[in-house]
Amino acid sequence: MKTTTITAVSVGTIFTGLCAYAIYFDHRRRTDPEFRKALRRESRKQARALKQEAEAHGVRHKAAVKAAVAKAKEQGFPTDVEEKEAFFMNEVARGETLGSDDLIDAALCFYKALKVYPNPRDLITIYDKTVSKPILDVLAEMIAIDKTIAVGPFGPGSSSGAIGVE
Repeated sequence: MKTTTITAVSVGTIFTGLCAYAIYFDHRRRTDPEFRKALRRESRKQARALKQEAEAHGVRHKAAVKAAVAKAKEQGFPTDVEEKEAFFMNEVARGETLGSDDLIDAALCFYKALKVYPNPRDLITIYDKTVSKPILDVLAEMIAIDKTIAVGPFGPGSSSGAIGVE
């Protein structure tokens, strides 16, 4: 026999076997209630495992963000105006080069720049227009962790809406 004939017969046999198994599986799925229950159980089990994995990933992500903010606070920030300006430019440039390769590190760079910027609200509006959404989401988590950044109307130093009350 030729090799092409042997190959054709082998491929045909494998294809026929796969079709027969698909027909058997479908027939069993339609007629056997225990098999259907087992399939449903397995599906639920997989969904639960995926949900638990997603929750664990979220917890690890939040812990990494908290650790990054704590490390940045520990390292400190410059106090001199020229140092702040150089630090700001350096951190923004680093954040832009990191981009979406490492979200937490890129967001940390933008966070550090935000910490030394004189008007954080203005910088956040600039970030909204220029920085990608995933990085902005991580940056928002960092801002939520650090209560010292005045970004909202009720941030540190605001009168919390009590205007004219004496």
